[in-house]
Amino acid sequence: MTTLFHIADRQAHVLAALEALAAAPPQALILEGGTTRERADMALWLTARLNCQAGKPPCGICPICRQIADDVFLDLHFFDGGLESIKVESMREVRQLVGEPPRGAGIRVILLAEAQALTDEAANALLKAMEEPRPGNLFLLLTPQRERLFPTLVSRSWVLTLAWPGTDQPAPGGGEDDPAPLLDALHDFWRTGRGWFSATKSRPSRLAAERTITELSRELAAALAGRTDTPLAALLAGCRNPDIPRRLDILLAECQEALILTVNPALTLDRLATQAALWLR
Repeated sequence: MTTLFHIADRQAHVLAALEALAAAPPQALILEGGTTRERADMALWLTARLNCQAGKPPCGICPICRQIADDVFLDLHFFDGGLESIKVESMREVRQLVGEPPRGAGIRVILLAEAQALTDEAANALLKAMEEPRPGNLFLLLTPQRERLFPTLVSRSWVLTLAWPGTDQPAPGGGEDDPAPLLDALHDFWRTGRGWFSATKSRPSRLAAERTITELSRELAAALAGRTDTPLAALLAGCRNPDIPRRLDILLAECQEALILTVNPALTLDRLATQAALWLR
C-alpha cells in the first residue's frame, strides 16, 4: 500500500530496497536524491512499514498508518531542517529519548528532514546518540546529497539514493514564487555579465529563492550525468577547470543553508550569482 504515502512510481527500486531492509532495519539510514517531498514520503512509508501491525504492512488504513501520515504517531519524532536549523538542544533530547524503549510494539523513528541543516553542535550530539545503540530505534536522515552531511554521520549509516528528478520535470511555476524569471536572469548573467541585479530589486520570496536553488541543483545533477540540454550544462561545457561542478555544488548547498538560517533571499541569490560568475565565464 503506497497511496496514503504518495510514493512516485519512479522510486519503485528504492521502495523494494526499503522493504528488504525492514526485515532487519539498520540503526541509521540516509535517504538522498529525489525531491524534498519524495524523500519525506519515502521516510513516512518506511516508518509505517516498521510499525503497522497489518499482515502486509503498511496497510495505509489502520490507526497507526494514519497517525504517521498525520505526524501524530508517538514513536515518530520529526525534525524539519527545511524550516530552521536543527539545534543541539533537540539532539540532546534525542540522546535521552533513545535510551528508553519505544512507546509501541514497533520501531521508534528519529526523522531528520533536510538533515544538512544540523548545526555543528547538533551533529556532534547526534553522533553521540548514535554511538550508544539501543534496540528499537532508527535514525532516518533525509538530504539532497550525502556530501552535505558530516562524513562521520555518513560512515555510520546505510545510504539509499532515490531517482533524481529529470530535467523534463520543472518546478511548479506561476505567481510570486515562480523560479523561472530568476533562473533566466541567472543564466543570462553568467553568459553576458549583465542584467542580474535588477532581478533582485523586487525582493524575491524565500520560496522563489529555494526553488531557484533546487532547479540549479537539478540541472547540475543532470549535467554530471551527461545531459547537455540545460542552460547550466552549456555553461559548464565551456569551463576548462574540471573542479567547477564540485565548487558549484558546494556553493548551492551553502546558499540553501543560508536560506534555512533566514538570510535575506536577495542577498543569498546575489552571492550565488556573483561567485558562480567567476567560474562560469
